[in-house]
Amino acid sequence: MNSYGLIGEKLSHSFSPQIHAMLGSYSYRLYELSAHELPGFMHDNSLQGFNVTIPYKQAVIPYLSGLSNSARRIGSVNTVIRQSDGSLVGDNTDYFGFKCLLGNAAPLKGKKALILGSGGASKTVQTVLADAGLTPIVIISRGGADNYGNLEKHHDASLIVNATPVGMYPDVEIAPLDLTGFDRLQLTLDLIYNPARTRLLLAAEEQGICCRNGLLMLAAQAQRASELFGQRQPGDDISEEIVTRLERQTLNIALIGMPGSGKTSVGKALAQLTERPLYDTDEMVKQASGASPAQIIAQEGEIAFRALETQMLARVCKESGAIIATGGGVVTQPKNRDLLRQNSRVVLLDRPLHLLPTKGRPLSQAEGLEALYQKRQPLYLSWSDRHYTHLSIEATVKAIKEDLL
Repeated sequence: MNSYGLIGEKLSHSFSPQIHAMLGSYSYRLYELSAHELPGFMHDNSLQGFNVTIPYKQAVIPYLSGLSNSARRIGSVNTVIRQSDGSLVGDNTDYFGFKCLLGNAAPLKGKKALILGSGGASKTVQTVLADAGLTPIVIISRGGADNYGNLEKHHDASLIVNATPVGMYPDVEIAPLDLTGFDRLQLTLDLIYNPARTRLLLAAEEQGICCRNGLLMLAAQAQRASELFGQRQPGDDISEEIVTRLERQTLNIALIGMPGSGKTSVGKALAQLTERPLYDTDEMVKQASGASPAQIIAQEGEIAFRALETQMLARVCKESGAIIATGGGVVTQPKNRDLLRQNSRVVLLDRPLHLLPTKGRPLSQAEGLEALYQKRQPLYLSWSDRHYTHLSIEATVKAIKEDLL
């Protein structure tokens, strides 16, 4: 069987093996290479073809015997194909992938675009945008005339594309820039796909700006690469289907709702049914501190408990394909919203108040269920992607599996 793969410096975030498994029955592996390992790999590997990602899209070019027209025009390679004589030829399927991600560019024609980063991915984005008629196209880098220190010059941009790894797993807490002041922004694209919603995309979403991550680009370029590898016939575009399947596989299911609404029970049943890992933030707090949430609240106060809860949430929300059961008051801390929504489908479990237990729940007892509900329900609704009301544990688990997994 012919073997293929992906080379790059850090690949723990990559979904490429899953995508290529959907495209054909061939071997596809990840090859993490340091800069000093790259020459040896390029001179001595048995792969029939491979993809290239950060930071080697330009570094591989000197080792190739030829370039396709698109790779030569862009000056960047993301796909390498071995020829019958053993030589390697570079191509660029990212062009096709980003064109799919951009979609209908007609409303942006003649308007300013900002591209964050100047590496190989940026060069592809520049070419696609130029072909689509956007102008001017401004490259933002750490140095040079246009940089992160003078972004105010470009607050009239209609499109921002992040072509850097800033915000990529595992460093999901950072964003490449602040969208404040970009009053004409119509579209924000982030080539990162893990997490599903980077800090940049969350900020765009919060401001009502249309935004997309790079998963469709990844799927579309992979399909084109598979065709170049000779493993798939051209013409049958399944990139949208791949995105849907990948989202179902990789996005976490985060359960929110009132104390006693069944989050832990539903989480356990869902994890058992799907064989996904389960993270219960209350249990994680207990393991980390040696005390239950009720004990911490009684002894140190709610603020101390919420700080620990946020720490646990930040840890587990970086995961992919997990079930996360949260505490009822997770929505009382605004910072938790982005943590939950970055890489999860947020599911609200709603249960009649008269069925909610209060024993061992100090906040439910102190404030009363009705007052707690009135305070938190608007937050539960605004944070959630799906809302399941008055269902049994079994029915809720079945509905979540059918709808989201």
